[in-house]
Amino acid sequence: MPRVRFDRVTKIYRRQSRQFFWRFLVERLGRRRAEPIYALRDVCFEVGPGRALAIIGRNGAGKSTLLSLVAGLTVPESGAIDVEGRVLALLELGSGFHPDLTGAENLRVNAALCGLTRRETDERFDEIVEFAELADFIDEPLRTYSQGMILRLAFSVAIHAEADILLLDEMIAVGDMDFQRKSFRRIREMKQEGRILLCVSHVPEILKELCEEAIWLESGRIVLRGLAEEVIDAYASGAPLYEGRL
Repeated sequence: MPRVRFDRVTKIYRRQSRQFFWRFLVERLGRRRAEPIYALRDVCFEVGPGRALAIIGRNGAGKSTLLSLVAGLTVPESGAIDVEGRVLALLELGSGFHPDLTGAENLRVNAALCGLTRRETDERFDEIVEFAELADFIDEPLRTYSQGMILRLAFSVAIHAEADILLLDEMIAVGDMDFQRKSFRRIREMKQEGRILLCVSHVPEILKELCEEAIWLESGRIVLRGLAEEVIDAYASGAPLYEGRL
């Protein structure tokens, strides 16, 4: 069964001078050391099968760093991360697409990047195209697509990859309202199938609709955790920071 668990996870970045000479002097003289930047500090949470966790906070609060740690794109300075299941991170939809390839060719390349075999891609090809609503354009070069069409194709490939854990970073509201409603239905189906969702978005209505629980990050720390609607409303109202319960 899929699971994501953070136990006192801390992630630090350090400012580095672009001038090697000045960095050398700083280190040798010892008068001034590079200050650590805590992207995350002592973060603890757990998400089990069929659950969706909203991650909210201001820019720079640590939301994207948290998703990168779950995806294995970086490692923590301290603490333990336990991720059980195959992870698919939708952090930048369509970033691997090539404008000179057709939609069909990009579909196959992106499906392979998402972990699908050639046989699995063949079996799901028509379903992916139908979901993306691109049947009349799938053999056209990607450079003729609008940005919305590219995002629909990328999103459709991703949700048909059947990952156990799906990471969504500002990539939930794709396409027009009809496509969004269809996407939300598919995401809810994925939850019913026991998959885990970790969602970052600045659109509170979307997070309330898709997520049961939420954590509010501030300067790398969890300052509030609990039911999604309660945490999101507290964040929106600028409520005083305090430790809650998950």
